[in-house]
Amino acid sequence: MIEKPPGALTRRLSQINRDAEERDAERRAKAANLGYANLSKVPVGLEAIRLVPEAQAREALLAAIELKTHEVALAVYNPKLPAVGKVLAELERKKFAARMFVVSKSSLEQAWLLYKYVSAEAKEITGRVEIEKKHFEELLSRLSNLPALKMEMEQAIHATTTALLEVVLAGALNNRASDIHFEAEQTGARLRFRLDGLLHDIYENLPVKNYESLITRIKLLSSLKINIHGEPQDGRFTINLPSKEVEVRVSLIPSEFGETIVMRLLDPDSIRVNLAELGLRADDLAIVRKILQEPNGLVLNTGPTGSGKTTTLYAFLQELNDPEVKIITIEDPIEYRIGGIEQTQANPEVGYTFANGLRAILRQDPDVVLVGEIRDKETADIALQASLTGHLVLSTLHTNDAVGAVPRLVDLGVKVQTVGSSLSLVIAQRLVRRLCAECKKPAQVSPEEKARIEAYLAALPARVDKSVYRDVKIFEPVGCAACNNLGYRGRVAIFEFLIGGPEMEKTILSDASEVALRALAKSQGMVSMQADGVLKVISGMTSFKEVEKATGGMVWEAGPDGKS
Repeated sequence: MIEKPPGALTRRLSQINRDAEERDAERRAKAANLGYANLSKVPVGLEAIRLVPEAQAREALLAAIELKTHEVALAVYNPKLPAVGKVLAELERKKFAARMFVVSKSSLEQAWLLYKYVSAEAKEITGRVEIEKKHFEELLSRLSNLPALKMEMEQAIHATTTALLEVVLAGALNNRASDIHFEAEQTGARLRFRLDGLLHDIYENLPVKNYESLITRIKLLSSLKINIHGEPQDGRFTINLPSKEVEVRVSLIPSEFGETIVMRLLDPDSIRVNLAELGLRADDLAIVRKILQEPNGLVLNTGPTGSGKTTTLYAFLQELNDPEVKIITIEDPIEYRIGGIEQTQANPEVGYTFANGLRAILRQDPDVVLVGEIRDKETADIALQASLTGHLVLSTLHTNDAVGAVPRLVDLGVKVQTVGSSLSLVIAQRLVRRLCAECKKPAQVSPEEKARIEAYLAALPARVDKSVYRDVKIFEPVGCAACNNLGYRGRVAIFEFLIGGPEMEKTILSDASEVALRALAKSQGMVSMQADGVLKVISGMTSFKEVEKATGGMVWEAGPDGKS
């Protein structure tokens, strides 16, 4: 028999009592010929709650829960109380018509909790966290590494919720975290940061009281429903720093012990990467620059979520960004803003899907179009047709490697003739952690290992400048204060290219299978992601362990195409 954790029985009994209370409220609503509401499932707006002063609301056992122009929804426990009549008269004097719903006392207690945020909201702009320059610099000086952040958290727990959130945000930014995870647990909450693609524990057992206050604060900033706890919610807010603005995407989901929060930090500094900084080899860089100069064609970037596709495509956009070139994007969502480019966001609720948005964009006379993702036949057909009619189209596709993009498009229902004639370049990529430059050290390489690496290099295609890698030096991670003793700091992409052209088009028309396409790509000098990773190991950027994590076990015998 599986034992329930301590507290499960208490929560169950509490839920039974609440259910009975709600059934009673529903019965009373029916008797009074009024509607019924359960405020644990109905959002309560701060603009409504402030209509009735807290003292008056408690006396009348009611709460204003929704405001629509000159109509207000009132949640009442007993509509016959004299104090309710006084509130109705006051609302009528202010030209508000009232609709009443019967609720339980527990519902009212939930609504009344919002009064403490009414005055707070009046003092701040919802959606923004302002951190003054001096204060931010002081925080950064104290949060130089993860142990220092943990110590600062210990102090901030006893301060205000605002101070605690500022410490978390500043600590995440200073340590280059991409995501902040708050995970509800039985006795509190756990804080984790995603650093260079991996999660790391930052603080355990954040007290429940602090965590609940943090949740409410984050909800308020993100314009989320404060009193709703049992359903997923998504929002965003902005951190205003002295030198930049950082967008924060917020996701909340209910879990066994409370709400779990993930905040994605969209730091503009992380996207300000030009082509030369992407980590492309000289031969790959030359190919990209040549294709981006073409007036039309389709460039696809493939890989799983978190493989750096957005950074790569944004670097392409910045390379193309010129007053003489009209660039329009449709994204979901817009992750970073680039000056000089028209960026639009997909909104399926109003019919602005990738497909419909792309149709509209093509009527705007663009030279270059970025489509966030090709997910269906309709979007694929429009994108490929646009690439054949004088537009350079950039997009992403979810496939494991570059060759897989062609059968994926065919599986979506696109005609093979269109795929072959439109495809200019497919890039597949992964991110690997970069060795910390401050502490990496040379690794011991046996004569046998060195000979194997040299043979591997010799088998690389002619377009790769082998002289750059003549001196084989392998490094390994150590760990120091600069990298939080992880041995790695930052990430670099490894790539593989599938290049379009007459031969590729001919092969796609005759046999669009991965086997046939891979054979052609190999004969034309394809360098696989794993081979590109090996070159980055020899260049001292990363380790074999990182490359194997991203691409699978090393395949030495088959040569640099990485396939047997």
